[in-house]
Amino acid sequence: MRRGTVCSWRQCPPDAGYRHVDADRRWSACHDARVLRPFVAYLRVYEPLRALGDPPAQRLVEAVSAGGLSRVAIGEREQRMWLKSQASAPARLLPAELRDGRAAPSLATDVLVLDPAEVPTGHGAAGPFVCPLELRARSAAALATFLTDSAPVLRNVVLDAGGVNADRARARAKAAMTDLSAAAAHTLTTTWTVPLPWFSLIDPDERKLVLGSGPDDPAREASWRTSMSAAVRRAEDAGELIESTFGDSGPGRVLAQTRQWLESFDPDSVVELDYGGLVQLFADPLLDADSTADEVHDILDALRSGNVEELAELFSQLREFWGDLAAREHSN
Repeated sequence: MRRGTVCSWRQCPPDAGYRHVDADRRWSACHDARVLRPFVAYLRVYEPLRALGDPPAQRLVEAVSAGGLSRVAIGEREQRMWLKSQASAPARLLPAELRDGRAAPSLATDVLVLDPAEVPTGHGAAGPFVCPLELRARSAAALATFLTDSAPVLRNVVLDAGGVNADRARARAKAAMTDLSAAAAHTLTTTWTVPLPWFSLIDPDERKLVLGSGPDDPAREASWRTSMSAAVRRAEDAGELIESTFGDSGPGRVLAQTRQWLESFDPDSVVELDYGGLVQLFADPLLDADSTADEVHDILDALRSGNVEELAELFSQLREFWGDLAAREHSN
């Protein structure tokens, strides 16, 4: 909010959202000062703590005992860490990194811990179940992909801005990848949408839905959790069905890559599909009525039975539901 104006809600005093110099006057927040969560969805793996070291590092054990990070605040934390890395002088090549290129201390403590009440029913393995944030390593993987796939002109502009050459950037990215405690990062992310093959990994009936007080409520959530064994079995079944019908490109390739990723982790792990910040984009009735998971599983059933008419109807419903988000992404 601009200083001296009244917020759009007509409820905040002038200068709300600014901290006064004199200590006698309290800082007051403005409704317009709220920050949206990033429009990012997540596919996560929570491994048993025992899988993260033999024994796990003491700082990790202490972070897990303290409860770890808040799931709803993950996107904002990653944004802040990125901004901090770029606002530093000189700018850091990667977030969660010290000036000399070593990983920041938060590497060992930035973790999500699955609440025991959220462990899938019948999952016999002992917790706690932990998902490391691994922001520096995930960013390094994205940097390595950018260096390989981007146009030379764009690549040179980015490298010049960071004050490094391509060989140095690749070496730094390779070094950062050693942060990973497994063969792959514990988190996959996607912006503005959720890949439909991800829904084949979960049981539609396992949805956790928290509408809260509306789209801006930080507690708002739509997520599913399932055991690793169930997720891998479903990925295998769906992948074989789709590849036999459509070939090994498109959804079949996504499922094959996702299954390979899942198999990088402890078989007693828990898999989570989380809408993350996307829940802010749906009104309560629309989010409550979201049946994407059911429709994806119905598509698989229709493929097995060869019901072409049902397939067409289901794909049409999915395009209608997710098409609005695609339009919003385009406008942004």
